[in-house]
Amino acid sequence: LAAIVFGLVTVASGGRALFGSVESRAAVGQAVPFVLWFNFLSGFVYILAAVGIGFNRQWSIWLSTSLAVAILAILALFGWHVLRGGAYEMRTAGAMVLRSFVWIAIAAYLNLAHWQHPPRT
Repeated sequence: LAAIVFGLVTVASGGRALFGSVESRAAVGQAVPFVLWFNFLSGFVYILAAVGIGFNRQWSIWLSTSLAVAILAILALFGWHVLRGGAYEMRTAGAMVLRSFVWIAIAAYLNLAHWQHPPRT
């Protein structure tokens, strides 16, 4: 449930930032475009992963782990962007750290639970 809510919120906020009114887009501030697009598109994958988790599907473990790795990779690229003096919003850093923790926790839980009760394929 948390993963699907997280996905819906991510898609909605990213959609407003990318496609919303002029005011909505201006409120984003110094958004980093590759992070913004990644977060928006990954929100759909969050929802897909949540459905797989809800139906106890084997592929949801792989997808959740892949999400955690991809988010960490984007976080590293974001850090590189910041270190090189690129413009950014501090809330972007916080949101990326939060996303990292959430998906690492989900992936870790699913991987550990898999050893106790293997999901259906």
